[in-house]
Amino acid sequence: MQTRPAPLLIILVGVLILTTSCTQATSTTQNNAEEKTMNEPVVGERLALSDAEWQKRLSAEQYKVLRRHGTEPAFCGTYVASTKHGPGLYRCSGCEAPLFTSDTKFDSGTGWPSFFQPIEGRVGSKADTAYGMIRTEVHCARCDGHLGHVFEDGPKPTGKRFCINAISLKFVPTAKP
Repeated sequence: MQTRPAPLLIILVGVLILTTSCTQATSTTQNNAEEKTMNEPVVGERLALSDAEWQKRLSAEQYKVLRRHGTEPAFCGTYVASTKHGPGLYRCSGCEAPLFTSDTKFDSGTGWPSFFQPIEGRVGSKADTAYGMIRTEVHCARCDGHLGHVFEDGPKPTGKRFCINAISLKFVPTAKP
């Protein structure tokens, strides 16, 4: 007679694996962001690197999302960290280009950071027909790094919800006077 693992045990193991994965992604992302400092890129300036250069520059988790159009798990460690931010600027974690300001961020309840408007000229978009759906993908206008998707169910004044992978963002707080 075979014994099957208890369903509760299977669920607990799954939660443990997800939590460990998210914690590692948060730590790696923060460490990589601290190592990189760049000058403010001009709107319209492009950054083109080889695949090998991107792999050296980004953590494995960042590379999967930014360069391979992946999606991090909802309510992951990087998202949890992003909910504690105050006033500041959200930059592309791939190239440091400014993308969103904190005054356009809102809690959509989706498990990913959401904004109703990007900084003008900083976020591009294109049709995404993967997985049998028609969506609008958004990417960094400077480095083409995948950020997430934009939906038409956001708050006023735009009615848009830019649903962004937290690992695609680097938060820089506003300097205190």
